[in-house]
Amino acid sequence: MELGRVAEHVPREITGEDHDAAVLAAVVERGGEYSLLFTKRADHLGEHPGQMSFPGGSREPSDADLQATALREANEEIGLRPDEPDVVGRLDDIRTTTRYAVTPYVARVPDREYVPDEREVAEIAVLPLSGLLDPDNYESERREHPEYGEAVVHFFHVDGYTVWGATARILVQLLELATDWRAPDRVDRVVDPDADVRQG
Repeated sequence: MELGRVAEHVPREITGEDHDAAVLAAVVERGGEYSLLFTKRADHLGEHPGQMSFPGGSREPSDADLQATALREANEEIGLRPDEPDVVGRLDDIRTTTRYAVTPYVARVPDREYVPDEREVAEIAVLPLSGLLDPDNYESERREHPEYGEAVVHFFHVDGYTVWGATARILVQLLELATDWRAPDRVDRVVDPDADVRQG
């Protein structure tokens, strides 16, 4: 994983959305290989319950900037201490269907046991890079969004977890930037706009 490419990346910024948020793509070296840390959102949350995500959330007035937002949220959600992350860079902002502009930061974090905040996080999953890069674990679909037009939805199935949605869009850019992996041009299926999202 070439994190230097992330450090050199000049991110695309999005302005004018209703809300600003930030997430932390936390890179862990475990068992001699790179892994990424994800959270599984608690089932009782109003937005995206049960989905896999990177630690993060909405910017608060007290946050000095969006990097501070990402680090504060990671501290709240998984207990990552402020002195632990080594932030190497940021990825392009993404726009979500809930009118958020999300800024993703990438950081090296220590390989240790993290403790989920049960109010927001049901589980913490550290997924190996090798599994995320395995083409057998990836699929995609194309669907038409009534407001944003045609969209490709990415799915990564690793160790019994499925990463998709906005988190998968961030993950695709991270993998394409820091590794030789590329999302296939050909999608696996085309679905109706109102079709349920298939996660497995």
